[in-house]
Amino acid sequence: MTVPAVIVIVAFVFKNIGKLAVAVVLSIILNSCTGKPSTTPAAVEYRYQVVDSYAHDRAAFTQGLVYSAGQLYEGTGLVGQSSVRKVDLATGKVLQMRDLPAPYFGEGITVLNGRLYQLTWQSHTGFVYSLESFEQAGEFTYDTEGWGLTHDGKHLIMSDGTLTLYYLDPETLQVISRREVQGFPAQLGTARLNELEYVEGRIYANVWPTPYIVIIDAASGRVTGWADLTALPYDNPGEIAFDVLNGIAYDAAGKRLFVTGKLWPRLYEIELMPKAAVK
Repeated sequence: MTVPAVIVIVAFVFKNIGKLAVAVVLSIILNSCTGKPSTTPAAVEYRYQVVDSYAHDRAAFTQGLVYSAGQLYEGTGLVGQSSVRKVDLATGKVLQMRDLPAPYFGEGITVLNGRLYQLTWQSHTGFVYSLESFEQAGEFTYDTEGWGLTHDGKHLIMSDGTLTLYYLDPETLQVISRREVQGFPAQLGTARLNELEYVEGRIYANVWPTPYIVIIDAASGRVTGWADLTALPYDNPGEIAFDVLNGIAYDAAGKRLFVTGKLWPRLYEIELMPKAAVK
């Protein structure tokens, strides 16, 4: 649309409708003239490539996964079987473990400032441990269910099976803010955000009980991408997994992304790429 045409339209609207209408029409016209998009870009679909795979305890009902300072940590669930663990990545051997007694059902974990934090599902209680000894150093409560847990270096970030993310102060363990995730892809079904992992300004989240991971821009809360890992548990014939994808860990130093699932015999290092780039 040319500038003279804009002037004619504005003059007509001002004469016949009024100043408020002029403002509205100007906004529409200017957006049209500048080519400003009227909608948010759709989330990018990703595919994966397996870089490496490792043995994983197939009795581990994985709820949380963390890679910190060269060490893998895992949180497991089910009443009477929940735990936090230090695991040797190369062999899958459990190096250190602390059991979580009944009636607690262990959920997401994260590591921050020398402490390991663990959520429980429906008990509204979280636990804090010394990362070195696994001795309990505290506990905290929350009003919602506990699902996934990660951090951005300043705050703990918790999911509760909805599209809400809760930001907690790691010292007071109180919720200081909430963020609603926007733009969840409809084709992925119900938005049940589960295990979380903070990756370079983005939050990766398992969508329970599916083979999907969504990628959320941490600053805006908008879903910018998603990955379909449907075939992943079948990449090793004869080692079939028994439950859903769950568990995301990121090695920030090595730029490595790890995933596994509940009762899976393997843990995978994968690389995600936009669907169009996969041959």
